[in-house]
Amino acid sequence: QRGAYEARGRRPRTTTTTATVTRESDRVSRRETKEVAMNGSARVASCGRRAVRGRHAASCRAPGASRASRSRMARHQAIADDLDKASLGAPGFERPTVLVAEKLGAAGIELLEQYGNVECAYGMSEAELLEKVAESDAIIVRSGTQVTKEVFAASKGRLRVVGRAGVGIDNVDLHAATQNGCVVVNAPTANTVAAAEHGIALMCSFARNVAQADASMRQGKWERSALVGVSLVDKTIAIMGFGKVGSEVARRAQGLGMKVIAHDPYASADKAKALGVELVDFDEAVARGDFFSLHMPLTPTTDKMFNAEVFRAMKPNAVVINVARGGVINDNDLAAALDAGEIAGAALDVYTVEPPPADNPLVGRPNVILTPHLGASTVEAQEGVAVEVAEAVVTALRGEPAPSAINAPMVSSELMKELMPYADLIHKLGIVATQLGKNPKKVNVTYKTQAPDDLDTRLLRANLVKGLVEHTTNATVNLVNADLVAEERQIEILETKSTATGKTDLVSGVEVSMTAESDFPSALNKKGKIFVGGKVKDGEPYLTKLGDFELDVNLSGGCLVLCRQSDQPGVIGKVGTQLAAADINVSFMTVGRTGPREDAMMVIGVDEKPTQETAAAVSAIDAIKESVLVDLPMTFF
Repeated sequence: QRGAYEARGRRPRTTTTTATVTRESDRVSRRETKEVAMNGSARVASCGRRAVRGRHAASCRAPGASRASRSRMARHQAIADDLDKASLGAPGFERPTVLVAEKLGAAGIELLEQYGNVECAYGMSEAELLEKVAESDAIIVRSGTQVTKEVFAASKGRLRVVGRAGVGIDNVDLHAATQNGCVVVNAPTANTVAAAEHGIALMCSFARNVAQADASMRQGKWERSALVGVSLVDKTIAIMGFGKVGSEVARRAQGLGMKVIAHDPYASADKAKALGVELVDFDEAVARGDFFSLHMPLTPTTDKMFNAEVFRAMKPNAVVINVARGGVINDNDLAAALDAGEIAGAALDVYTVEPPPADNPLVGRPNVILTPHLGASTVEAQEGVAVEVAEAVVTALRGEPAPSAINAPMVSSELMKELMPYADLIHKLGIVATQLGKNPKKVNVTYKTQAPDDLDTRLLRANLVKGLVEHTTNATVNLVNADLVAEERQIEILETKSTATGKTDLVSGVEVSMTAESDFPSALNKKGKIFVGGKVKDGEPYLTKLGDFELDVNLSGGCLVLCRQSDQPGVIGKVGTQLAAADINVSFMTVGRTGPREDAMMVIGVDEKPTQETAAAVSAIDAIKESVLVDLPMTFF
């Protein structure tokens, strides 16, 4: 349960040998192009992009520039190029529609407006949200808007990106997003410092009774003796969840002279050691802490994690500080613990229900400090979050991997570009295989490559799944939801990487075999499985093997007529005559055979799909043993 303490968990490395596909658990229409007037703000934004582009270019060309810097530069360059096209209304550029459902900083709105059509609609009812999302390619929310499965259903497949302006994504139904092939991105870094600072501010305020003293002075009182606080030096702060915010809190607490311990079952021991933080288990943290700073997302694991049993195990002087998610604390249990004197107090910025109702048991207590979810409420953080989420949304809309994607595996744009011809090949092989067989349940795919350990197959696997199922569904199948789709269809995919000899391309060949019912026995190999193999030649996909027949068939698109025949003179001519009689144009023809005068496989590419009558006429030719039609989508890059 990697996600228990990180809003965006690490993903397992792709296996380098045979592996069964698994899915990470809790992992359209377009508008017409419109001319956009280049007003003053647009010109300023464009100049700003060029200036930023120049600074990044200079830094990334410098000796020793990191790979991350170069990758970031390439991403920013691509976004800037598209922004310029969008701003100028470039021919062929279709502007997506972005629905901003909650307030977003001006810098983020400006970035989105340069790329697409932006509609800001705050405070929508559920019905209004469902109506507007049907016309949106992306939606940006904070924590107040619930992006449920009903939202994805209402979008009817158009919604491609959900942007969360912040870190936590518990208000987004990730499972539904993944099912619908929708990428979910967040802004995990921009408000990190602001949240850490607010946690420290709450702790200092509680320790020195700042809130109570201010309230007292406003009433004209002078209560020095009643407001004696405690020092933070040498006190132990237990950081519960040692991610980005937790790490920043640790640095600041050390500056205050505090002893810092942390609990996070997934935190790196090396990272903790480098920061001078002692990692401990949950029970030890609860027993030792004087102050508790909570920094975990709300998940089934962390829901009401801090309850009556935990509060009883704390020191009587313990103080709980929460700038994470409200639901990790059981409010009634915390109130009872305060009444019983089991702990000293709490300082809270987040709540199970926001804003908290008047009958919330924690409201109005002298030993509880409350703030209205201000963790990210600094000018700098608000602008940073707006820009970060806007960049992530634009990147995802461009079809490129966003660094903050929650439910999509990260594939670099460079690798994606290199793999696209092979992704198209395996997609087409999947289409061919499923038109020759029904209800595949177990699929074996072998990649022939010079570097098995380095080949990332996620994009290839996703396109195989797409080819296997897209003829039976209208749903979007992409890199986001491919594994889930395969799981729901109970299709088991086994991947193998074999080492190719000699100097070859990245992937020298792909073979797909599957167990399925077939009405075209010629597609079966000696093991009784449907078998297709292929390779990329000059950037185009080719079918090189079908069953036991060696072939050389371009799969770029159109309709294929496959005929198993007796290898004898005149057959090709007879088939051509039947096609010509139906006014069907032949684009190419190729034959593979087991031997002279033995079985042969003829594949004919045609520009028009034959009717059932024409197909029956071809099948009736004496030498034809069986025939089948295969439809292929066109290849576009």
